[in-house]
Amino acid sequence: MPSERKAFALRLDPALHDAIARLANADLRSVNAEIEFLLREALRARGVKFSEKTEDNNNGGE
Repeated sequence: MPSERKAFALRLDPALHDAIARLANADLRSVNAEIEFLLREALRARGVKFSEKTEDNNNGGE
């Protein structure tokens, strides 16, 4: 079943990517899922509301 996701290129500093990859590995997530998780966490911390319809698709239900 295809996921309704927005694809786009993201350029990251290699050190930032490595840090995210370490977190992803520790959390048993892909780098993509970890970036989504961190973005959702940051939005919640700022009080930004957003739809969570697809949140469980790639990050183990976090």
